[in-house]
Amino acid sequence: MATLQAATTSTGAIVSDPQVVRELCESYCFGTLDWEVTEDGELTIWGYDGFEVYEARENGLPDYKGGIVTHEFLQELANQLEADEEFNIQTAGFTKCRFPVLARRYVVRDGEVLHADLSSPDPIDE
Repeated sequence: MATLQAATTSTGAIVSDPQVVRELCESYCFGTLDWEVTEDGELTIWGYDGFEVYEARENGLPDYKGGIVTHEFLQELANQLEADEEFNIQTAGFTKCRFPVLARRYVVRDGEVLHADLSSPDPIDE
């Protein structure tokens, strides 16, 4: 069985209400990723796993039946960022030497969520 080798890291972003964001993060599961909201209200996410978010069941385990809810989590988070803050999350990984490699980026700013990966190449203008 092949195992995904991935790393995820984020920039820090200041949130408007640290307690609300802590409760938001506690209501979701991030796999083996860690998250922190400091007393100053700075949110960061990091760890050795891909960035996929699931809702948490009552026992704290991921609700896999509900599916991946990464975009829903990020949209809720977008409403909690301070004005002019940007939250950038990047994941890179691989499974042995298999194609494709994993590369994802989420940017949360100005109330919107942007997503990029390696799935759509653009032509190079000469």
